[in-house]
Amino acid sequence: MKQSPILEPQSEPKHRPGLCLVFGASGYIGSHLVPRLLDEGIPVRASSRNRAVLEARDWPGIELVEADALQPASLDAALSGVETAYYLVHSMGAGKDFGRLDLEAAANFAAAAQRVGVHRILYLGGLVPENADSEHIVSRRDTGQVLRQGEVPVIELRAGIIVGPGSAAFEVMRDLVYHLPVMITPRWVRSKSPPLALDNLLMYLVRLPQMDAAKGCTFDAGGAETLTYEQMMRILAEVGGKRPPLIIPVPVLSPRLSSYWLRLITAVPTNIARALIEGLKHDFSADDAELRRLVPQQLLGFRDAVAAVFAAERASEPVVARWIEGAFAVRNRRIDYAYYAKRSGGSAETQASPAAVWKVVSAIGGADGYYYMNGLWQLRELIDWMAGGPGHGHARRHPTDLRVGDRIDSWKVLGLEPERRLSLAFGMRAPGAGLLEFELQPRAQGGTRVTVTAYWHPAGVWGLLYWYAFEPVHKFLFSGTAEAICRHAEQRG
Repeated sequence: MKQSPILEPQSEPKHRPGLCLVFGASGYIGSHLVPRLLDEGIPVRASSRNRAVLEARDWPGIELVEADALQPASLDAALSGVETAYYLVHSMGAGKDFGRLDLEAAANFAAAAQRVGVHRILYLGGLVPENADSEHIVSRRDTGQVLRQGEVPVIELRAGIIVGPGSAAFEVMRDLVYHLPVMITPRWVRSKSPPLALDNLLMYLVRLPQMDAAKGCTFDAGGAETLTYEQMMRILAEVGGKRPPLIIPVPVLSPRLSSYWLRLITAVPTNIARALIEGLKHDFSADDAELRRLVPQQLLGFRDAVAAVFAAERASEPVVARWIEGAFAVRNRRIDYAYYAKRSGGSAETQASPAAVWKVVSAIGGADGYYYMNGLWQLRELIDWMAGGPGHGHARRHPTDLRVGDRIDSWKVLGLEPERRLSLAFGMRAPGAGLLEFELQPRAQGGTRVTVTAYWHPAGVWGLLYWYAFEPVHKFLFSGTAEAICRHAEQRG
């Protein structure tokens, strides 16, 4: 998201930062912080455990590195020459024992930053209510303490709910609001929090490292108002043009119990959503007077922040060439389709060259069909045709040649990179939006690794049920397809 024009002019910072490392650049905050730093003219090095995810962002003029805080040997190169290191990672997606992993990762990072002479670390944590006992909240608090045990000065920014596309808490609320007309909820819907707009958070993240007064300090960050989660969901529905859901709080449904049915309600990764929900029994508040003094800006109210989210999504690129988490074009430009995707895939390896494999991939849907379990593909197309969809109604333009925009049965070629990747948009009638990608990777010892991955952005409960109904088939279909492509490439070779 671009900087909002309503933000007030800033006072001249004490100094201009040198090279910044965004550690966790592929995540929600990192993927928005990198372009904001670039807009400010600040040199950036972006880090992720998977370099390919960063390459998909196509950011100009930045250095990409692959590093993992749980792999200490990978950290020194990532941190070398860095003045400010943004620490934006957490381990909630790992499920059980994520708290221990968070502390281990923070200790490794602090030690490496000290070894290579990083000037400062900016850690984005979470607001900490009194008597906090949720593992998620305690872990975020203790991570800051572990980072401060090193010699590198740490600026800790503690924020609550971030209102922006991809924020786990925001996306849980979006999924609930758009797809449940009636909600029987635990009492946590009456808990309070000061939601903070993404633009406001990014301004804090950019400015704080430039201020000597922020060195070694911990700041709370809150938005313009404090609301209950029930109020937030009602406002979110109104801004999205949907009738607010009927919310019925009941005393017997605890946050822990309610977290167990999240898998059937939201596409937000279950481990992350569960950790968030279990911490919602607390009221959150932000003592942000000092932060507002250091970085004065007009804070957006929740209604304006939600409107900014939807406006930013609608103004995004109308076309993308491959799958990127949350890409609005992949979600059929629907604000009610889940930001996070369900995914399933399989891979295989062959001695055939990428060029030979590409000839097979680019001919998919032609004379040899889909190379594996063609009857299943045809059955699905028949069901789609019977439901009023396109089914098998589109022959290929050419037996082997492909162009962006071509039709292959119900699929549409969204993007292609010869000998590297083919992306097909799902075109059948279904509650959601999907993408199928074929990726070719040269192996160091020769040959090619073929990966077939399906991504699905569900439209609410029906979209999730649709995905789970086909999930058992996906488990062997895509692995079998990858293996069949490899065999065809070897036979043709």
